[in-house]
Amino acid sequence: MPVSKPDDQRNAQRGANLRTALILLSIAAVFFGGIIASQYTGGNAVGIGVLGFAIIGFLLVTIGRKLRGDPSKTERR
Repeated sequence: MPVSKPDDQRNAQRGANLRTALILLSIAAVFFGGIIASQYTGGNAVGIGVLGFAIIGFLLVTIGRKLRGDPSKTERR
């Protein structure tokens, strides 16, 4: 008989999975947006610029969450 997790742990894990999925989806959307923008403008600099800003933005958000001590993360013991 499998041991089930308490509901709060399941909800925390589900929330973490949803946040990860949204982050990955937003990264893919920005990358494709940069590619499409570079195709419409005809220059590679636009696509590189969009991707560069996206990478820097995601890094800043990640570092900010780490420094702030994101309360949504659960501590594993």
